[in-house]
Amino acid sequence: MTPWLVWGGALAATLVLAAWCTPRAWWRRPNLRALAVLAGGTLGFGLLFAALMPAAPVPVPVPVATAVAAAGPAAGARYRVVADLNLREDHGVRATRMRVLPAGTVVSTTGATDGDWWRVRVDGGAVEGWASSLWLRRTDERH
Repeated sequence: MTPWLVWGGALAATLVLAAWCTPRAWWRRPNLRALAVLAGGTLGFGLLFAALMPAAPVPVPVPVATAVAAAGPAAGARYRVVADLNLREDHGVRATRMRVLPAGTVVSTTGATDGDWWRVRVDGGAVEGWASSLWLRRTDERH
């Protein structure tokens, strides 16, 4: 159950019980006694409601090695270039551009990655360089 619902319910319960159990004169104008009743009642009921609610499920952490392995491409996987893409000698936009791969070119991965940069092979493995994976899609994926 969400916290705002717990504390909203606690405030509502406090207001209802305060209206039934306290003198009407206390509520004619704001005073410290009314504020203390509202704050104390809301705190008390909120803690009670929170203790009675079932605990939220705890997410299971994914091991780092699994998360990193799932993020990168498998060696030999084939991808299609979706827009003209620079093939570079090293990863990063400041690395020397070797050539521009036109949209539709199919590349295969070596498995080496550095963030969004993947090492790929072009022309049946004759040319190898780094490309931004943001411009690559699986060959079976529609674009």
